[in-house]
Amino acid sequence: MNHPEPVLEMYNYHAWANGVIIDRLIELPEHVYHKEIQSGFSSVSKVLSHIYLTDYAWFDIFSGISMDEAMASFSELKEEVEKKSIEEMKKTFMDLYERNKALLSTVDMEKVMVVDNPYAGSLETTISESVLHVVTHGSYHRGNIATMLRQMGHTSVMQDFGLYLYTK
Repeated sequence: MNHPEPVLEMYNYHAWANGVIIDRLIELPEHVYHKEIQSGFSSVSKVLSHIYLTDYAWFDIFSGISMDEAMASFSELKEEVEKKSIEEMKKTFMDLYERNKALLSTVDMEKVMVVDNPYAGSLETTISESVLHVVTHGSYHRGNIATMLRQMGHTSVMQDFGLYLYTK
């Protein structure tokens, strides 16, 4: 069996896991996605939008855009993305994955870049380390979504890496 590079495999898992949670959200009553609740985020739509916008920003950084510029794009897109329906978000995520996978196929994953984060300072890191950050960030926030769904009386769905391996 042909295995992709581990970092690319983790990004493929990330795309799959986001798709699994999005498909679960599509199954639920429509109001659940935007419903305001008491949690770390005020709605599931805001959590999913945060995952999307963070992915979008980091991949802009991988392509050479500064963190300041990426964060400005994040802010510009935030309200628009948060208002989308879950069906629109599925398409938005699929388009993002195609863009990101194309970028990952052309960059040197071990390229060192300096990220100047206004909250944490300057960091010298590689693209591969930052892709792993994107993946773990998404996993953390999909956990937020699972908790929020339980708070609203709904079940979530398994989306862990082991299940991803079984589905391949």
